[in-house]
Amino acid sequence: MRSDEIKKGFERTPHRSLLRACGLKDEDFAKPFIGVANSFIEIIPGHFFLDKVSKIIKDEIRANGCIPFEFNTIGIDDGIAMGHSGMLYSLPSRELIASSIESVMNAHKLDALIAIPNCDKIVPGMIMGALRVNVPSIFVSGGPMAKGYKKNHEPIDLASAFEAVGQYEAGKISVEDLRDIECNACPSGGSCSGMFTANSMNTLCEAMGIALSGNGTILAQTKQREELYKKAARRICEIAKDKKNTEKYKLKNILNKNAIHNAFCVDMAMGGSSNTILHMLAISAESGDAFDLKQINEISKKVAHLAKISPSLPSVHMQDIDRAGGVDSVMCEINKAGVLKDNLRISGENLFHSIKDKEIKDTNIIHTLKKPYSSVGGLAILYGNIAKDGSVIKTAGIIGSRSFRGKAICYNGQDEAIKGISNGKVKAGDVVVVRYEGPKGGPGMQEMLSPTSLIMGLGLGDKVALITDGRFSGATRGACVGHISPEAAEGGALALIEDGDEIFLDVDKYILEVKLNDEELEIRRKNFKPFKRKISSSWLGQYRCLVTNASKGAVLKTDM
Repeated sequence: MRSDEIKKGFERTPHRSLLRACGLKDEDFAKPFIGVANSFIEIIPGHFFLDKVSKIIKDEIRANGCIPFEFNTIGIDDGIAMGHSGMLYSLPSRELIASSIESVMNAHKLDALIAIPNCDKIVPGMIMGALRVNVPSIFVSGGPMAKGYKKNHEPIDLASAFEAVGQYEAGKISVEDLRDIECNACPSGGSCSGMFTANSMNTLCEAMGIALSGNGTILAQTKQREELYKKAARRICEIAKDKKNTEKYKLKNILNKNAIHNAFCVDMAMGGSSNTILHMLAISAESGDAFDLKQINEISKKVAHLAKISPSLPSVHMQDIDRAGGVDSVMCEINKAGVLKDNLRISGENLFHSIKDKEIKDTNIIHTLKKPYSSVGGLAILYGNIAKDGSVIKTAGIIGSRSFRGKAICYNGQDEAIKGISNGKVKAGDVVVVRYEGPKGGPGMQEMLSPTSLIMGLGLGDKVALITDGRFSGATRGACVGHISPEAAEGGALALIEDGDEIFLDVDKYILEVKLNDEELEIRRKNFKPFKRKISSSWLGQYRCLVTNASKGAVLKTDM
């Protein structure tokens, strides 16, 4: 066992003494040591109950002949951090989480890992850290939140609350309506109930085979979820107690090139958050099988979009997907077109065997290949003179036409954009340009849910486009293009756009461009003076120096 490095031989007398101080007995030193990485934190709805979850998991680990050691990571709630300087810390937190997993697991030579994430950057951060350690690992998230209901019984969620701000500002709803939404949009613990970033990543854990079936869809704080926790704990013990299994189920043997391909296929079929592109690029880099952004459009062309989930379809939420058959049924359906690659899953089964009979139970919720929402996937990568290294759009969330032509109205940062939109400066036919919000420019690549929700709330969702080197919440909808690379802060063409320039995007042709020739762009570049946001944080300063752009997953450089 890997843990023998800290517990076997007379040289490890001091180590065993310290472990005895933690409660270990003689018989415990022969058992596998399991790291239980918990992201419990009391200010995130998807996490405030995870202390109780870890107790269930630890009890089951002990009952199955292993020793659990719980440790924690930090967590940031993107919804609470949204629309102010707190969002600068969200994406950088992914790197802290990854490094904390690596640090604890390797410093203490733990044999296997069970990770308990749920929301936002915590899921990919834990995956990245676990890949660095490369021991058998199971991911079992806290689970999705139930959908909320207004007093008139209309289903709502967090996206409804953000869009309600714009509706209230436009005089479309009353203060009573606003409060109704505020009090009922998030009715329970769990990751916000739509196909936002958290639930997108938790479903992709199933697609990658590193979580058990139901991980992305079984509601939080239910008996069914409790059974999933226990099942995951039993499974990690089965693996850790068998030497052959500990080699076979090392994380990189499961989370390989095939697993990453399958994750992107499911992402396309379910119209996941655009953030999944950013995180899957980072995960693929950690796995040793770095994924080329250009491959995503090729996958999109082959994978039909089968499930519209809030915010793309506000009435459908994760509990509906679970009732309709869950992620396995989506994979079963899309694989009728032969798009997936067989691969080992942490459950012990191969993918094709485990999904072969998982038929869709409600084709109104999860469509079939014969009647998809679209014959192509719910995400696309756009290229052009604005985005030579690529940009990302969630096509599943587009309102209206899949192409747009309009005049640029430019803002150096999200705060400027929010003021401009709120003050009525953005009109139908405009393309809102929000720049210097990329990984370096932010620094931290803020999510743009506040400006995009204002646009939707003002009734401009099908009349205005927004492009940015920042990123979007999974709750964003509309013609919104993010992750533009190179970003403005590194001299990308986004920085050279001026008010009134004509911008054109076409999702089906994968194009994003400003109608300027190369000569004009070069003239502007010679006169270019980059905007640099002042920051006082030493951590964000370090991050700015080390981070790569979104086309590389916004990972930190390790070779200087």
